[in-house]
Amino acid sequence: MSDVYIVGIGIHPFGRTDGVSGIDQGVFAVRQALSDAGIEWPDVQFAYGASDAAGNPDTMVDRLGLTGVQFINVRNGCAAGGSALFSAQTAIKSGECDIGLAVGFDKHPRGAFNAKPSEYNLPEWYGDAGYMVTTQFFANKIMRYMQMHDISRETLGRVAEKAFRNGSKAPHAWRRQPVPIDEIMEAPMVSDPYSKYMFCSPAEGGVALVLASEKKARELGKPMVRLKAATMRTRPPGSFEVFAPSVDVERGGSATNIASRDAFEIAGIGPGDIDVAQLQDTEAGAELMHMAENGFCADGDQEEWLAEGWSEIGGKLPVNTDGGCLACGEPIGASGLRQVYENVVQLRGEGGERQVPDNPRTAYSHVYGAPGVSAVTILER
Repeated sequence: MSDVYIVGIGIHPFGRTDGVSGIDQGVFAVRQALSDAGIEWPDVQFAYGASDAAGNPDTMVDRLGLTGVQFINVRNGCAAGGSALFSAQTAIKSGECDIGLAVGFDKHPRGAFNAKPSEYNLPEWYGDAGYMVTTQFFANKIMRYMQMHDISRETLGRVAEKAFRNGSKAPHAWRRQPVPIDEIMEAPMVSDPYSKYMFCSPAEGGVALVLASEKKARELGKPMVRLKAATMRTRPPGSFEVFAPSVDVERGGSATNIASRDAFEIAGIGPGDIDVAQLQDTEAGAELMHMAENGFCADGDQEEWLAEGWSEIGGKLPVNTDGGCLACGEPIGASGLRQVYENVVQLRGEGGERQVPDNPRTAYSHVYGAPGVSAVTILER
Protein backbone atom coordinates (compact mmCIF):
# COMPACT_ATOMS: atom_id res chain seq x y z
CA MET A 1 0.00 0.00 0.00
CA SER A 2 1.25 3.47 -0.89
CA ASP A 3 1.73 6.22 1.66
CA VAL A 4 -0.39 9.32 1.02
CA TYR A 5 0.95 12.89 1.02
CA ILE A 6 -0.77 16.26 0.86
CA VAL A 7 1.06 18.19 -1.86
CA GLY A 8 -1.28 21.11 -2.51
CA ILE A 9 -3.64 23.22 -0.41
CA GLY A 10 -6.13 25.94 -1.24
CA ILE A 11 -8.75 27.93 0.65
CA HIS A 12 -11.43 30.49 -0.06
CA PRO A 13 -11.79 32.79 2.97
CA PHE A 14 -14.58 31.81 5.33
CA GLY A 15 -17.44 34.10 6.38
CA ARG A 16 -19.93 35.82 4.06
CA THR A 17 -19.11 36.53 0.43
CA ASP A 18 -22.07 38.14 -1.29
CA GLY A 19 -22.44 37.37 -4.97
CA VAL A 20 -20.10 34.36 -4.92
CA SER A 21 -21.74 30.94 -4.92
CA GLY A 22 -20.59 28.01 -2.86
CA ILE A 23 -19.51 26.20 -6.02
CA ASP A 24 -17.43 29.21 -7.04
CA GLN A 25 -15.74 29.24 -3.63
CA GLY A 26 -14.91 25.56 -4.07
CA VAL A 27 -13.50 26.20 -7.54
CA PHE A 28 -11.38 29.04 -6.14
CA ALA A 29 -9.92 26.67 -3.54
CA VAL A 30 -9.27 23.94 -6.13
CA ARG A 31 -7.41 26.27 -8.46
CA GLN A 32 -5.30 27.53 -5.57
CA ALA A 33 -4.50 23.97 -4.47
CA LEU A 34 -3.58 22.92 -8.02
CA SER A 35 -1.24 25.90 -8.31
CA ASP A 36 0.28 25.09 -4.92
CA ALA A 37 0.92 21.51 -6.05
CA GLY A 38 2.32 22.60 -9.42
CA ILE A 39 -0.19 20.60 -11.48
CA GLU A 40 -3.10 21.25 -13.84
CA TRP A 41 -6.70 20.07 -13.61
CA PRO A 42 -6.25 17.36 -16.31
CA ASP A 43 -3.57 15.78 -14.09
CA VAL A 44 -6.20 14.98 -11.41
CA GLN A 45 -7.22 11.33 -11.56
CA PHE A 46 -10.14 11.45 -9.13
CA ALA A 47 -11.96 13.78 -6.75
CA TYR A 48 -14.21 13.55 -3.72
CA GLY A 49 -16.31 16.61 -2.91
CA ALA A 50 -18.33 17.59 0.15
CA SER A 51 -21.24 20.04 0.39
CA ASP A 52 -24.41 20.18 2.42
CA ALA A 53 -26.34 23.20 1.16
CA ALA A 54 -24.55 24.66 -1.85
CA GLY A 55 -25.06 22.14 -4.64
CA ASN A 56 -23.37 19.00 -5.92
CA PRO A 57 -19.57 19.29 -5.90
CA ASP A 58 -19.17 17.30 -9.13
CA THR A 59 -20.81 20.15 -11.06
CA MET A 60 -17.64 22.19 -10.60
CA VAL A 61 -16.20 20.32 -13.58
CA ASP A 62 -18.17 22.78 -15.73
CA ARG A 63 -15.72 25.45 -14.52
CA LEU A 64 -12.58 23.36 -14.04
CA GLY A 65 -12.78 21.34 -17.25
CA LEU A 66 -14.68 18.40 -18.72
CA THR A 67 -11.92 15.83 -18.49
CA GLY A 68 -14.12 12.86 -17.62
CA VAL A 69 -12.53 12.64 -14.16
CA GLN A 70 -14.10 10.35 -11.56
CA PHE A 71 -15.82 12.76 -9.13
CA ILE A 72 -17.84 11.45 -6.16
CA ASN A 73 -20.06 13.58 -3.91
CA VAL A 74 -20.03 13.13 -0.12
CA ARG A 75 -22.71 14.33 2.30
CA ASN A 76 -22.15 13.35 5.94
CA GLY A 77 -23.20 16.16 8.27
CA CYS A 78 -20.45 18.25 9.81
CA ALA A 79 -18.03 15.38 9.13
CA ALA A 80 -18.58 15.66 5.36
CA GLY A 81 -15.18 17.19 4.64
CA GLY A 82 -13.35 14.69 6.83
CA SER A 83 -15.30 11.89 5.17
CA ALA A 84 -14.31 13.16 1.71
CA LEU A 85 -10.65 13.13 2.74
CA PHE A 86 -10.99 9.65 4.26
CA SER A 87 -12.49 8.40 1.00
CA ALA A 88 -9.90 10.14 -1.19
CA GLN A 89 -6.89 8.71 0.59
CA THR A 90 -8.07 5.14 -0.01
CA ALA A 91 -7.74 5.54 -3.78
CA ILE A 92 -4.04 6.35 -3.40
CA LYS A 93 -3.33 3.84 -0.62
CA SER A 94 -4.73 1.10 -2.83
CA GLY A 95 -2.22 1.95 -5.55
CA GLU A 96 -4.96 2.53 -8.12
CA CYS A 97 -4.24 6.28 -8.46
CA ASP A 98 -1.25 8.58 -8.00
CA ILE A 99 -2.87 11.96 -7.54
CA GLY A 100 -6.33 13.20 -6.60
CA LEU A 101 -8.39 15.80 -4.84
CA ALA A 102 -10.56 16.29 -1.75
CA VAL A 103 -12.64 19.46 -1.85
CA GLY A 104 -15.38 20.88 0.35
CA PHE A 105 -17.48 24.03 0.25
CA ASP A 106 -20.76 25.45 1.48
CA LYS A 107 -22.88 28.58 1.53
CA HIS A 108 -25.46 28.42 4.31
CA PRO A 109 -28.29 30.90 4.76
CA ARG A 110 -28.17 33.06 7.85
CA GLY A 111 -29.66 31.62 11.04
CA ALA A 112 -29.49 28.24 12.75
CA PHE A 113 -29.39 24.99 10.80
CA ASN A 114 -32.92 23.77 10.08
CA ALA A 115 -32.71 20.01 10.55
CA LYS A 116 -35.88 17.91 10.65
CA PRO A 117 -36.52 14.94 12.99
CA SER A 118 -37.52 12.62 10.12
CA GLU A 119 -34.10 13.09 8.50
CA TYR A 120 -32.49 11.50 11.56
CA ASN A 121 -35.03 8.76 12.26
CA LEU A 122 -36.38 10.69 15.27
CA PRO A 123 -39.98 11.14 16.45
CA GLU A 124 -41.71 14.48 15.90
CA TRP A 125 -41.82 15.19 19.66
CA TYR A 126 -38.04 15.63 19.58
CA GLY A 127 -38.44 18.60 17.30
CA ASP A 128 -41.47 19.90 19.21
CA ALA A 129 -39.32 19.95 22.36
CA GLY A 130 -36.79 22.14 20.58
CA TYR A 131 -33.86 19.75 20.47
CA MET A 132 -33.42 19.88 16.70
CA VAL A 133 -32.16 23.40 17.39
CA THR A 134 -28.56 22.45 18.02
CA THR A 135 -27.84 25.42 20.28
CA GLN A 136 -30.30 23.99 22.79
CA PHE A 137 -29.04 20.42 22.54
CA PHE A 138 -25.39 21.39 22.97
CA ALA A 139 -26.25 23.71 25.85
CA ASN A 140 -27.94 20.84 27.67
CA LYS A 141 -25.04 18.52 26.93
CA ILE A 142 -22.38 20.89 28.26
CA MET A 143 -24.42 21.74 31.38
CA ARG A 144 -24.44 18.05 32.22
CA TYR A 145 -20.71 17.73 31.47
CA MET A 146 -19.80 20.80 33.54
CA GLN A 147 -21.73 19.51 36.53
CA MET A 148 -20.19 16.04 36.30
CA HIS A 149 -16.60 17.27 35.94
CA ASP A 150 -16.55 20.54 37.88
CA ILE A 151 -15.91 22.86 34.95
CA SER A 152 -16.72 26.56 35.31
CA ARG A 153 -18.48 28.83 32.85
CA GLU A 154 -15.37 31.01 32.81
CA THR A 155 -13.50 28.13 31.16
CA LEU A 156 -16.02 28.25 28.32
CA GLY A 157 -15.24 31.95 28.03
CA ARG A 158 -11.52 31.26 27.86
CA VAL A 159 -12.04 28.88 24.95
CA ALA A 160 -13.90 31.58 23.03
CA GLU A 161 -11.36 34.26 23.95
CA LYS A 162 -8.54 32.06 22.61
CA ALA A 163 -10.48 31.35 19.43
CA PHE A 164 -11.00 34.99 18.52
CA ARG A 165 -7.42 35.88 19.41
CA ASN A 166 -6.12 33.12 17.14
CA GLY A 167 -8.61 33.98 14.41
CA SER A 168 -7.33 37.55 14.32
CA LYS A 169 -4.03 36.11 13.04
CA ALA A 170 -5.54 33.88 10.33
CA PRO A 171 -6.24 35.54 6.93
CA HIS A 172 -8.94 32.97 6.09
CA ALA A 173 -10.91 33.42 9.34
CA TRP A 174 -14.28 35.21 9.44
CA ARG A 175 -13.99 36.78 12.91
CA ARG A 176 -10.72 38.72 12.78
CA GLN A 177 -11.03 40.76 15.98
CA PRO A 178 -10.03 39.64 19.51
CA VAL A 179 -12.88 39.74 22.03
CA PRO A 180 -12.11 40.33 25.74
CA ILE A 181 -13.31 37.63 28.09
CA ASP A 182 -15.49 40.09 30.04
CA GLU A 183 -17.39 40.91 26.86
CA ILE A 184 -17.76 37.20 26.06
CA MET A 185 -19.10 36.39 29.52
CA GLU A 186 -21.51 39.34 29.65
CA ALA A 187 -22.85 39.02 26.11
CA PRO A 188 -26.52 38.09 25.53
CA MET A 189 -27.33 34.51 26.43
CA VAL A 190 -28.36 32.22 23.58
CA SER A 191 -28.82 28.95 25.46
CA ASP A 192 -27.58 28.74 29.05
CA PRO A 193 -24.61 28.58 29.69
CA TYR A 194 -23.62 29.82 26.22
CA SER A 195 -23.50 33.49 25.31
CA LYS A 196 -23.55 34.53 21.65
CA TYR A 197 -19.74 34.48 21.46
CA MET A 198 -19.60 30.84 22.56
CA PHE A 199 -21.30 29.47 19.44
CA CYS A 200 -20.02 29.37 15.89
CA SER A 201 -22.23 30.45 13.01
CA PRO A 202 -23.15 28.71 9.75
CA ALA A 203 -20.97 30.33 7.11
CA GLU A 204 -19.41 30.13 3.67
CA GLY A 205 -16.05 28.97 2.41
CA GLY A 206 -14.17 26.38 0.42
CA VAL A 207 -11.08 24.21 0.92
CA ALA A 208 -9.22 21.87 -1.42
CA LEU A 209 -6.39 19.41 -0.80
CA VAL A 210 -4.31 17.66 -3.46
CA LEU A 211 -3.27 14.15 -2.41
CA ALA A 212 -0.47 12.15 -4.00
CA SER A 213 1.44 8.91 -3.65
CA GLU A 214 4.97 9.10 -2.25
CA LYS A 215 6.46 8.61 -5.71
CA LYS A 216 4.35 11.41 -7.20
CA ALA A 217 5.01 13.72 -4.25
CA ARG A 218 8.76 13.33 -4.71
CA GLU A 219 8.41 13.98 -8.44
CA LEU A 220 6.58 17.23 -7.70
CA GLY A 221 9.24 18.29 -5.19
CA LYS A 222 6.71 19.55 -2.66
CA PRO A 223 7.10 19.58 1.15
CA MET A 224 6.54 16.02 2.34
CA VAL A 225 3.48 16.18 4.60
CA ARG A 226 2.38 12.60 5.12
CA LEU A 227 -1.17 11.56 5.94
CA LYS A 228 -0.27 9.00 8.59
CA ALA A 229 -3.87 8.13 9.47
CA ALA A 230 -7.41 8.98 8.43
CA THR A 231 -10.42 7.42 10.12
CA MET A 232 -14.17 7.96 10.01
CA ARG A 233 -16.45 6.20 12.50
CA THR A 234 -20.10 6.15 13.59
CA ARG A 235 -21.46 6.04 17.14
CA PRO A 236 -21.43 2.95 19.40
CA PRO A 237 -24.26 1.84 21.72
CA GLY A 238 -24.72 4.10 24.74
CA SER A 239 -23.17 7.19 23.17
CA PHE A 240 -24.69 10.63 23.81
CA GLU A 241 -24.56 12.41 20.48
CA VAL A 242 -26.27 15.33 18.79
CA PHE A 243 -29.88 14.40 17.97
CA ALA A 244 -29.79 11.62 20.58
CA PRO A 245 -33.29 11.23 22.09
CA SER A 246 -32.02 9.90 25.42
CA VAL A 247 -28.95 9.24 27.58
CA ASP A 248 -28.08 5.67 28.53
CA VAL A 249 -27.23 5.04 32.18
CA GLU A 250 -24.21 3.05 31.05
CA ARG A 251 -22.11 5.10 28.65
CA GLY A 252 -20.57 3.23 25.74
CA GLY A 253 -18.06 5.75 24.48
CA SER A 254 -18.56 7.90 21.39
CA ALA A 255 -17.84 8.06 17.69
CA THR A 256 -14.91 10.34 18.52
CA ASN A 257 -13.47 7.82 21.02
CA ILE A 258 -13.46 5.16 18.31
CA ALA A 259 -12.15 7.35 15.47
CA SER A 260 -9.37 8.71 17.69
CA ARG A 261 -8.36 5.33 19.08
CA ASP A 262 -8.16 3.81 15.61
CA ALA A 263 -6.26 6.77 14.14
CA PHE A 264 -3.59 6.58 16.84
CA GLU A 265 -3.30 2.83 16.31
CA ILE A 266 -2.86 3.24 12.54
CA ALA A 267 -0.31 6.02 13.01
CA GLY A 268 1.58 4.09 15.67
CA ILE A 269 1.73 7.06 18.05
CA GLY A 270 -0.25 8.41 21.01
CA PRO A 271 -1.80 11.71 22.12
CA GLY A 272 1.46 12.77 23.78
CA ASP A 273 3.22 12.69 20.40
CA ILE A 274 0.98 15.36 18.81
CA ASP A 275 2.43 18.87 18.40
CA VAL A 276 -0.69 20.77 17.22
CA ALA A 277 -4.39 19.89 17.11
CA GLN A 278 -7.56 21.19 15.48
CA LEU A 279 -10.67 19.96 17.34
CA GLN A 280 -14.34 20.43 16.47
CA ASP A 281 -15.56 23.51 18.35
CA THR A 282 -18.99 24.38 17.02
CA GLU A 283 -19.48 25.73 20.53
CA ALA A 284 -16.95 26.45 23.28
CA GLY A 285 -17.88 23.36 25.26
CA ALA A 286 -17.30 21.09 22.27
CA GLU A 287 -13.59 21.92 22.30
CA LEU A 288 -13.44 21.02 25.99
CA MET A 289 -15.27 17.72 25.61
CA HIS A 290 -13.32 16.78 22.50
CA MET A 291 -10.00 17.41 24.25
CA ALA A 292 -10.91 14.52 26.52
CA GLU A 293 -12.66 12.32 23.94
CA ASN A 294 -9.58 12.46 21.70
CA GLY A 295 -7.33 11.45 24.58
CA PHE A 296 -5.45 14.71 25.19
CA CYS A 297 -6.58 15.11 28.79
CA ALA A 298 -8.85 13.54 31.39
CA ASP A 299 -12.42 14.73 31.90
CA GLY A 300 -12.27 17.75 34.19
CA ASP A 301 -8.63 18.59 33.51
CA GLN A 302 -9.73 21.19 30.96
CA GLU A 303 -10.25 23.68 33.79
CA GLU A 304 -6.52 23.66 34.49
CA TRP A 305 -5.58 23.50 30.80
CA LEU A 306 -7.38 26.73 29.96
CA ALA A 307 -6.36 28.52 33.15
CA GLU A 308 -2.70 27.72 32.53
CA GLY A 309 -2.78 28.46 28.78
CA TRP A 310 -1.65 24.97 27.80
CA SER A 311 -3.82 24.99 24.62
CA GLU A 312 -2.54 28.39 23.44
CA ILE A 313 -0.32 28.68 20.35
CA GLY A 314 2.75 28.65 22.59
CA GLY A 315 1.37 26.04 24.99
CA LYS A 316 2.16 22.36 25.36
CA LEU A 317 -0.61 21.41 22.89
CA PRO A 318 -1.85 24.30 20.73
CA VAL A 319 -5.53 23.73 19.90
CA ASN A 320 -7.43 25.44 17.04
CA THR A 321 -4.60 27.69 15.94
CA ASP A 322 -6.69 29.52 13.32
CA GLY A 323 -9.58 30.13 15.72
CA GLY A 324 -11.51 26.98 14.84
CA CYS A 325 -15.21 27.08 14.03
CA LEU A 326 -15.79 29.83 16.59
CA ALA A 327 -13.68 32.30 14.60
CA CYS A 328 -14.02 30.83 11.11
CA GLY A 329 -17.68 29.80 11.14
CA GLU A 330 -18.85 26.44 9.88
CA PRO A 331 -19.57 25.86 6.22
CA ILE A 332 -20.31 22.17 6.68
CA GLY A 333 -18.64 20.80 3.55
CA ALA A 334 -15.44 22.79 4.06
CA SER A 335 -15.00 22.89 7.82
CA GLY A 336 -13.23 19.56 8.39
CA LEU A 337 -10.89 20.20 5.47
CA ARG A 338 -10.08 23.65 6.87
CA GLN A 339 -8.65 21.91 9.92
CA VAL A 340 -6.34 19.80 7.73
CA TYR A 341 -5.41 22.86 5.66
CA GLU A 342 -4.38 24.65 8.86
CA ASN A 343 -2.34 21.67 9.99
CA VAL A 344 -0.46 21.56 6.68
CA VAL A 345 0.27 25.29 7.05
CA GLN A 346 1.63 24.65 10.55
CA LEU A 347 3.80 21.69 9.49
CA ARG A 348 5.22 23.72 6.61
CA GLY A 349 6.08 26.53 9.03
CA GLU A 350 3.91 29.00 7.11
CA GLY A 351 1.59 30.11 9.92
CA GLY A 352 3.00 33.63 10.33
CA GLU A 353 1.74 35.25 13.54
CA ARG A 354 -0.11 32.07 14.50
CA GLN A 355 2.77 29.69 13.77
CA VAL A 356 3.34 27.08 16.47
CA PRO A 357 6.96 27.35 17.67
CA ASP A 358 9.68 24.69 17.69
CA ASN A 359 9.03 23.20 14.23
CA PRO A 360 5.98 20.98 14.84
CA ARG A 361 6.27 17.58 13.20
CA THR A 362 2.87 16.01 13.95
CA ALA A 363 -0.63 17.45 13.62
CA TYR A 364 -4.08 16.12 14.51
CA SER A 365 -7.54 17.08 13.31
CA HIS A 366 -10.95 15.97 14.50
CA VAL A 367 -14.38 16.78 13.09
CA TYR A 368 -17.73 15.73 14.51
CA GLY A 369 -21.22 15.77 13.03
CA ALA A 370 -24.80 14.66 13.39
CA PRO A 371 -26.10 12.15 14.24
CA GLY A 372 -22.84 11.01 15.85
CA VAL A 373 -20.16 10.63 13.18
CA SER A 374 -16.52 11.55 13.66
CA ALA A 375 -13.44 11.80 11.43
CA VAL A 376 -9.82 12.08 12.53
CA THR A 377 -6.63 12.69 10.58
CA ILE A 378 -3.01 12.62 11.72
CA LEU A 379 -0.30 14.32 9.66
CA GLU A 380 3.47 14.03 9.95
CA ARG A 381 6.23 16.12 8.43
